[in-house]
Amino acid sequence: MSPLNTPPALAPVINDFVVKFANVNGSGSASANSMFAKAIFRMGIPVSPRNIFPSNIQGAPTWYEVRVSEAGFLGRRGGQVELMVSVNPQSMAEDVNSVCPGGYFFYDNTYPLDFKLIRDDIHYIGLPLTQITNNTFTNPRQQQLFKNIIYVGSLAHLIGIEFSALESIVNDTFARKPKLIPPNIQALQLGFDEAKTAHPDPLPLQLQRRNKNDGKVLLEGNAACGLGAVYGGATVCAWYPITPSTSVAEGFEKYAKKFRVDAKTGNNNFAIIQAEDELSAIGMVIGANWNGARSFTATSGPGVSLMQEFLGLAYFAEVPAVLIDVQRTGPSTGMPTRTQQSDILISAYASHGDTKQVLLFPATPKECFELTAQAFDIAERLQTPVIMLTDLDLGMNEHICDELAWDDTHSYDRGKVLSADELESGARFGRYLDVDGDGIPYRTIAGTHPEKGAFFTRGTSRDEYAAYTEKGEAYQRNMERLSVKWATAPKYLPKPVLTERDTTQAIGVIHFGTSHEATREALETLATSGHAANDLRVLAFPFHDEINAFIEAHEQVFVVEQNRDAQFKSLLVNELEINPKSLISVLHYNGDPISARVIHDTIELHLAAPVSSAAQNRG
Repeated sequence: MSPLNTPPALAPVINDFVVKFANVNGSGSASANSMFAKAIFRMGIPVSPRNIFPSNIQGAPTWYEVRVSEAGFLGRRGGQVELMVSVNPQSMAEDVNSVCPGGYFFYDNTYPLDFKLIRDDIHYIGLPLTQITNNTFTNPRQQQLFKNIIYVGSLAHLIGIEFSALESIVNDTFARKPKLIPPNIQALQLGFDEAKTAHPDPLPLQLQRRNKNDGKVLLEGNAACGLGAVYGGATVCAWYPITPSTSVAEGFEKYAKKFRVDAKTGNNNFAIIQAEDELSAIGMVIGANWNGARSFTATSGPGVSLMQEFLGLAYFAEVPAVLIDVQRTGPSTGMPTRTQQSDILISAYASHGDTKQVLLFPATPKECFELTAQAFDIAERLQTPVIMLTDLDLGMNEHICDELAWDDTHSYDRGKVLSADELESGARFGRYLDVDGDGIPYRTIAGTHPEKGAFFTRGTSRDEYAAYTEKGEAYQRNMERLSVKWATAPKYLPKPVLTERDTTQAIGVIHFGTSHEATREALETLATSGHAANDLRVLAFPFHDEINAFIEAHEQVFVVEQNRDAQFKSLLVNELEINPKSLISVLHYNGDPISARVIHDTIELHLAAPVSSAAQNRG
């Protein structure tokens, strides 16, 4: 406990607290911390882990935050933590300040604690982690790795993790390397026994088994995107490595090797190409799609910047393509290992000239899987790029979601594709001719016909039959047809999700992507204080009519987003021709995932104002 006095004690709490780990990047701590979170998940308790890591490879401070929530609130809570596990001397001053009054600071007391780190209002739990490790293991690398496992074992005693849950994770993790199972179990047991001897009384922060994770999985969004691409029929991935999107391509490769290898020949029925840069990657994707393969790439904001010219080509030549943008903090290099929702406008209007790109906004790994698969159908139906905007928080962290499911009767929508017989026997083929009045022309796949079809594709001005022309009237007809296709697009896009809490329609909240969980928690908290609000979660752009109707129906409308410049609000104002003063921004952009506290406090502050600026300026 505190070296100075007895601090105030936290009230006993079951399954509702935050544990934060402070480690050194490259020390192997991520695996141990993940084991901690997975053990809680296996106890049936809702848990939300987040890895906060630096952009360098090794040596800098890194943190891993685990929220335990009996109520199933999975967004970042924000604020101070109840238990800090600090094993990195570099960050101890910051770590000590992160602990709430009455909370607990767990540290390695092999070395004396600097008196400057002593607070009178928190409890200190010291265990000689380095000494225990060095006395047990002789290999330096093992000493480094097993120190992390030892503190996980200590926490099993202190907060009530079932030891069997930890053992099951070790057995599963090292099933292919069984020699590593006994030393890992030994390290866990060492930590458990040492903690029980030094601190016989468990902490008031306790875990108790529940069954709230039935039918749930812990999954990273990037892995779900990779699997969704396989199920969506993708056979080609061209990419260039960039944090935080690299594991999308790696996930696709992993699952393609499982599901896209010919059982008879052993040949791969897929291709993965690491390009020399992002521009080459999207160029390969467009070429592969033009040839009839479902192809995609994954990148982040800097890559989207470099892909602008080719995205304009795909839009204007009307070639399907799928791009998964795992957003990070910009501009420029920014903070490459921090999260944000700041690629909205650059993606919506990607490329020069009058271009508009279809966007999808997943909020969970399950939606990453489903919307990635759906993106290929949308891209081919509309003959246009589809950009899915996920982010680092969703992509690189494990989140609880419903088990993934797939309808084996699903038939891929290839859109308006003409066969050789149709080309031969039908009327004159016009590659850019609007036959059905929906703005979507017919196309062909390369090789379908020796003379007609696929080769008539242009990224330059053309007439309806793909003949090059610089006549202004032909160009204008083409651009107007593309606008008709844009108006058709919502028919094929997922609709927004409405949650109604207030029958008076006074307060409305619009949000998208990974703001979802924090928004849900914030609004449930506001409802208990008499401020019930309806919320609309947007899943796609171009926008459905329901969004405009939602805005019109509410006296005050808040827009939650994770960027500085209110990009999503700007998109709403621009596309729906809304008075910008009728929307109130809730913004967060420090690189951490948005928390329920930020949303709650911002909305509450506006509601407490004598006269709402939104209501005053509406109309």
